Amino acid sequence: MTTPRSSAPLLPDADALAHSEHLRALIQEQIIAAGGSLPFWKFMELALYAPGLGYYSAGAMKFGPAGDFVTAPEISPLFAACVADAVTPVLQQLGPDAEFVEIGGGSGAFAETALAKLLANDALPARYAILEPSADLRERQRERLQERLPPLLFELVTWLDAPPDQAWNGVLFANEVIDALPTPRFVIRDGEVFEEHVALDGEGRFVRIDRPADPMLAAAVRHVERQLPEPFAEGYRSEVLAQLPYWLQAVIGGLKDGAMLFIDYGYSRGEYYQPQRSDGTLRAFRQHHLVGEVHAYPGLQDITASVDFTAMAEAGTGAGFDFAGYCSQASFMIGNRLQENLELAESRSTDDIARHALRQQVKQLTLPTEMGERFQAIGFERGVELGAAFLVGDLSHRL
Repeated sequence: MTTPRSSAPLLPDADALAHSEHLRALIQEQIIAAGGSLPFWKFMELALYAPGLGYYSAGAMKFGPAGDFVTAPEISPLFAACVADAVTPVLQQLGPDAEFVEIGGGSGAFAETALAKLLANDALPARYAILEPSADLRERQRERLQERLPPLLFELVTWLDAPPDQAWNGVLFANEVIDALPTPRFVIRDGEVFEEHVALDGEGRFVRIDRPADPMLAAAVRHVERQLPEPFAEGYRSEVLAQLPYWLQAVIGGLKDGAMLFIDYGYSRGEYYQPQRSDGTLRAFRQHHLVGEVHAYPGLQDITASVDFTAMAEAGTGAGFDFAGYCSQASFMIGNRLQENLELAESRSTDDIARHALRQQVKQLTLPTEMGERFQAIGFERGVELGAAFLVGDLSHRL
């Protein structure tokens, strides 16, 4: 996700507003049925994933200049090329039956470049599977890949309704997926842990209220707190993805030997829960703008929270994998043949304008003021070696 614009987004048109009102009514009904409030994570789940209505489930364009945000694969094919180079040794170690599973295929841009690069590296998987919950995005991915890939590569692509439950070996990859998982929000009141809920005011508008946290959430907050220099202050509000280990176990499915690679924006735990970040990292995006009101226009804007990469490390190792490495996106790309991939792309460019565009893409992906430091990469391995992908700019000491 690129840096948001500073001006205000346009108001939704009549069709979009009608769509949002339909989802708003559904959420209101669920709030009433639940006794007056829903945990924030449930509101976020409905706003993003309600069948046919949620932001990621409905048909509006999400990715690219015409959508609400731009992810690294849409910015430049160099991103996917570097990821493909990073996992090539893993696929080659596992042999011809290895599989590649991408969680959330976005526009299909990543798969398009990654498959071509893996072919060039003599590391094609036996299957390239995309775990994509959105039927609309599936169709867009299918159309793009069928149009742009040669039949040899397109025939490798399949779409999954659920994680592969049969035993498999290979690579699991997700870019900007963890930040969109529905996350609980907590707040400290009189030294106790409360959970943020969404309720209705007298006019049916969504409002924030706090309720006593259940034992699972309270335990997750205290686990985080014990690793910080000082306890959370009164009124401190943030997110904690207590269900992350269970989600990871689920998406792994039957993965035996192989590697997992996650790239997203976030922080190590000590940075995530700094005292000055007292309202957490939750935010919304619409039309490339940062939106202050996360409850507004349900179904029309992305809702997201940064990733606690220490929690990712705990979840990955808790799932029985070895920690492979952690670094910034810039370091990851530099350490996985960014310069060589850039030179190759420039050699295939027809003019100076195209070559200049490539160099601008590199800046956007790697500069600290852009995506280079805000985005992090973390990897896990079992029965294979992925650690070489993290040799540049290792940040594991921060975890």
